[in-house]
This record gives sequence, C-alpha cells and structure tokens, in this order.
Amino acid sequence: MGSALARMLADLGRRLAAEALGTMLLLVAVVGSGIMAERLSGGNAAVALLANAVATGTALVVLITIFGPLSGAHFNPAVTLWCVLRGAITIRTALSYVPVQFAAAILGVWLAHAMFGMPLLEMSHRLREGPPQWLSEFVATFGLLAAIAGALRFAPLSIPKLVGLYITGAYWFTASTSFANPAVTVARMLTDSFSGIAPQSVLPFMMAQLTAVFAGTIVLEWLFRAE
Repeated sequence: MGSALARMLADLGRRLAAEALGTMLLLVAVVGSGIMAERLSGGNAAVALLANAVATGTALVVLITIFGPLSGAHFNPAVTLWCVLRGAITIRTALSYVPVQFAAAILGVWLAHAMFGMPLLEMSHRLREGPPQWLSEFVATFGLLAAIAGALRFAPLSIPKLVGLYITGAYWFTASTSFANPAVTVARMLTDSFSGIAPQSVLPFMMAQLTAVFAGTIVLEWLFRAE
C-alpha cells in the first residue's frame, strides 16, 4: 500500500513538473520572442507579429512532443477544463494542474524579462478590448480544441505539429492574436512589451475562452465521436 502511494505521488510530481516546465517555457517563447521582435523589427508591427507567431508555434511543437507523454502537455487551463468535461482526466488532477499552470506562466514572463534585462515586475498598458477581440478569443480557443479533438480522433501522433501550426496561423487570422489560454492571458498582463495585455482586458478574454470550452465540449464531442 505504501509503495503504491509513493509511486502515485512520484507520478503526479512528474506530471506537475512537466506542466510547470512546459507552461513556463511557453511563456518564455511568447514573451521573449515578442521582446526580441519588437527590438529588431524597426517599428514594423507585421514583422514583429510574424516573428512572435513563428517562435510560439515552433516552441509549442517541441514542448508538446517532449512533455505530452508525461502530463498530456496541457499548459492551458482551458484545455485542462475541456479534458475534465469530456472525462479524460479527473477533477482532482485538474485542480492540481491549474494552479501550476498559472504560477509557471507568470514565472515564464519573469524569466523572459530577466533574459532581456527588463524589470521583473511591470504591468501592461496594451488595451485589447471590444466585441471583435472577444469573439476572436472564442474562435481561437474553440479552434485550438478542435485541432486537439480532431487529432485525438484521427492522427494522435500529429498533435504537437497541428497545435503548433494552428496557433501560428491563429496569431494572424484572429484580431486578438490568439491567446486561447487563461494562464497565458493572466501572465501576459505582467509584461509591458509587444505581447502584453492590459489588466482591464484580461477578464473578458478569459470569459470568451471559457465559453469556447463549454461550446467545444458539446460540439466537438458530437462531431468527433467514435462510431
């Protein structure tokens, strides 16, 4: 009994470590590439966005590939909630994943700031407001879940590249540049750089993301149900 409990705790520890490292490095990629792009683009927002999108998408491919076998590579409370709603993980597991995701996301922002010689503590002034932005976050999150659900059904080995490609594209076809992640949204509030979001813009983004989770649970479970 004791050895079984020890193995269970060790397994949970590895899963949480994978979620923490993956989420932290994802934010390093998002914020770090945003800072670098802003410094090197000469004021060209399109070039900066392209660099930010490619760095984020390619990092996701790597992070999901290496951490997916350990924790499922959620790195995202919206994905974790979706997994609970579809019965893929337990509520207890989700309650351990989500705080780790939020904390690691914030650490990732601070690590990116440290690498680029920026203040560790700052707040974004970049407003991202209005119905088009909120709709964009709904579409971005729903599309992310659709990519995962479709891959689970038809091409599970392709999940890393499909998610990476989707996020890279969604940077460009959504007005919000596709946050699609509550932990990422909160953490990006703490950087006054290219990838930041003002605090007053955070709650509507998160509400749109969570609405997409519930909509996705209904629609995608029906659409990709195994016969």
